[in-house]
Amino acid sequence: MAIQPAEQMQTMTLKINGVVQTATVPVRKTLLDVIREDFMLTGSHAGCEHGVCGCCNVLLDGELVRSCILLAVQADGHEVTTVEGLGTVQNMHPVQKAFAECHGLQCGYCTPGMIMASVDLLNENLQPTELEIREAIAGNLCRCTGYMQIVEAVKAASQAMQARSAE
Repeated sequence: MAIQPAEQMQTMTLKINGVVQTATVPVRKTLLDVIREDFMLTGSHAGCEHGVCGCCNVLLDGELVRSCILLAVQADGHEVTTVEGLGTVQNMHPVQKAFAECHGLQCGYCTPGMIMASVDLLNENLQPTELEIREAIAGNLCRCTGYMQIVEAVKAASQAMQARSAE
């Protein structure tokens, strides 16, 4: 019987949704698993676990990343924003609100990743065309909506964010 080597652990610190957090994790544990299991933020979902479906999207230092293919220790010292960090039920982010109002979700499994991709797009381009919206969400798989309501939600969020920035 072969002796298995002990799993290497590393202590990491990151700012997640504005709160500095520390965890000691296996060096091969993904950021998605640390977010869900160590910090109990279950909005980001594990879909394909190969970086294809977009269910695990988060913002890392403001950039959209697939947390299922990023090792948690790679995020050490960085800032992570999950769907939970965008807003609350009482004070939703305009993208969250638009997804609810425009029925941009059905089963909801892809929704956190879609919302994070949409936020990333609107942070870069507050007036995207429909083609730009479709390109921004192209890396997210949805089996329920047909994408029409999602595109409409991003358009509505864009208008709301433009109005808010004009105030």
